[in-house]
Amino acid sequence: MLYAILCYDYEDAVGAWTKEEETAVMGRLSAVQEGLARQGRLGPVARLVPTTAATTVRKAQDPVVLDGPFAETKEQLLGFFVVDCADLEEAIETAKDLARANAPGGSYEVRPIAVFRPGQVGTGSAVG
Repeated sequence: MLYAILCYDYEDAVGAWTKEEETAVMGRLSAVQEGLARQGRLGPVARLVPTTAATTVRKAQDPVVLDGPFAETKEQLLGFFVVDCADLEEAIETAKDLARANAPGGSYEVRPIAVFRPGQVGTGSAVG
């Protein structure tokens, strides 16, 4: 079953990392991702740009578009992993591996994926 592992943290804290801290964290996370990829369990992975670039569309009969991140949360969604796991326990263990590889703070939310339609996206540049 596919699981989304959503990474939440305080944007200000992550944005304040030095280049060395950023490189170290991303290197540790890459090691976990490479292991999952070798096992054929890693799906899409994305790191989101800061919420200052967000636009919110409020659901309504006539949707309202607002500039900015207006979801009610203290921590921000920074990115996600899609991972193929046998069950919830394996997904939780995978999230623990990612948590150990990451810097302290924040959280990983583990959620089963009900519908997955892999698509083709252009070869845009990745945000590192």
